[in-house]
Amino acid sequence: MIKTACGLDCPDACGIEADRNSFPKIKADKEHPTNNGALCSLLNRHIWQEERIRKARVDSKEVSLDEAMEEVSLALNSNSLLWRGSGNFGVMQEITNLLFSKIDATTTKGSLCDGAGDAGIIAGRGVNRILPPEQIKKSEVVVVWGKNITVTASHLMPYIEGKKIIVIDPIETPIAKKADLFLQIAPKSDFYLAIMLARFTIMGDHEDREFLDKFAPEYDDFYDFTRGFRVKAILEHIGVDLSIMGEFLEHILNKRVVFLVGNGVQKYSIGNYVLHAIDSLASTLGLFGKEGCGVAFLGNSKLGFNNPFEISGKKVQKATTNFSDFDTVLIQGGNPVASMPNSSRVIEELKKCKRVIYFGLYENETSEIADIIIPAKNFFEKDDVRLSYAHHIVTPMRKVIDINFGISEYDFVLTLFKKLNLGNLKSEKEYINLWLNQCEKVDNYYISPAYQEIPYSDGFGEDGDDEFEFIDDFEDEFENNKRLTRVRKRKKDEKIIDEYWLITSKPNNSLNSQFKRDNKITIHPDLGFNNGDRVLAYSKWGEHEFIVKNCSNMRKDSVLIYNNSLGVNFLTPDIISDEGNSACYQEVKIKLKKI
Repeated sequence: MIKTACGLDCPDACGIEADRNSFPKIKADKEHPTNNGALCSLLNRHIWQEERIRKARVDSKEVSLDEAMEEVSLALNSNSLLWRGSGNFGVMQEITNLLFSKIDATTTKGSLCDGAGDAGIIAGRGVNRILPPEQIKKSEVVVVWGKNITVTASHLMPYIEGKKIIVIDPIETPIAKKADLFLQIAPKSDFYLAIMLARFTIMGDHEDREFLDKFAPEYDDFYDFTRGFRVKAILEHIGVDLSIMGEFLEHILNKRVVFLVGNGVQKYSIGNYVLHAIDSLASTLGLFGKEGCGVAFLGNSKLGFNNPFEISGKKVQKATTNFSDFDTVLIQGGNPVASMPNSSRVIEELKKCKRVIYFGLYENETSEIADIIIPAKNFFEKDDVRLSYAHHIVTPMRKVIDINFGISEYDFVLTLFKKLNLGNLKSEKEYINLWLNQCEKVDNYYISPAYQEIPYSDGFGEDGDDEFEFIDDFEDEFENNKRLTRVRKRKKDEKIIDEYWLITSKPNNSLNSQFKRDNKITIHPDLGFNNGDRVLAYSKWGEHEFIVKNCSNMRKDSVLIYNNSLGVNFLTPDIISDEGNSACYQEVKIKLKKI
């Protein structure tokens, strides 16, 4: 029986037990510290149904793997770009950095995922530390803020059983239906909600003065900042009233409280301000450095590690890459045609490159336009190390089975080092041990060097000797937001919204652009469309057809298209967040037209 870990881009990073004799039958490693005793349908079913790339191709012709690798070596030069998919599938993915450093080529910076939120956290705390799940378990109240945890973090469900649950979300998610209090706020209003809650906390003398005096003494200036926002107009914009705000505070005051914050709250140009505001609220309440308290977002999984694959050199923005600036683009473990914002521009840019190389597991929109296809190995077919951005468990990913096709990231780089005479690499085992040897071994698993039982208990910053920095600057977009919503009148008492905020949540039957995908758009029944209607959704960035699904869980000012849906990123803007170099998928309003 082989113990390994799931390599899918998910915070759970579940432990797996596999038997070579019965593979691909697998089961959960019940001894793994973060497992729920079961594996998700993606791992148990969908991963085996997806058709793998088994043959290398050059210019649409099947060739041997060595022939294809020779073509890769001829295509690579200093005007090449490495564009790698995001996520913590395994640390060895990043070994391709060493190749591009050697040939003085370009890599990317920023994120399609969480860069804005991470920047906001660093602005306040100085460092983005992961909140251990055991602290969530010790809480009394859990605030689920823009996070559909039954889909995106199912391993957390046992930790929140028996707690008082508050949910903040534009969509009435399954967890919202079970909540003690649900605030169905307007999209892109999370910043204002956090600021108003902090203001009312201080107005009612509910702030934690002892904590603030020790760790965040600039709270008087922060209170002055919160007073710069108009209460009545802002509450109307958020979609809540004073009684709901009061009920929220009654639930959390003098309690051990954890905020579980989702990715969606920061998919905007102002995403960094949103997390900074939520952290500022948490600091006002004294929710850092205490047992059963904290704010959990996507943490920095590599914090505390000496990363052997970290390089300097030329970098371009991942979310807005101008692919046509390069002769050759190597796309590793990603699908930028479908996953990057403004798909029309991405396709046009990639078609201008001399050579597009796709190194991955599955056929997709990007492999369709690539010139060279290199089949990869999955995480059951190679050795690696699995980190997580939601907990501190570091798990060796052990090879379960040998296959007669595909190539690992390590062997891909090793082959090109030899073909291009770039010198020597360490052995694969040496690189893996470089990661594991930095951890503390506990039973069959390892603990990240960044682990702190109660993060920020000594203070903020990397060394724990800094103060929390409150948010003190924000360009008030409230008036702009009002103008963004175009309203026309049909009758004196009836208003019709012409444009709708786009929400791009994660679905439960796929991951990024892998596995089961559809082209549905979920809207409120009052918008006047029938189930099954075909509609053209369009924005200034592009358009695509979708099939209507009505659902009363939606707000009337927004629509939901899952982030992996076919065509969704023809609608999204290729812009960068104010801080954090992050994509802004939800910084857009769309229109609908029945076909």
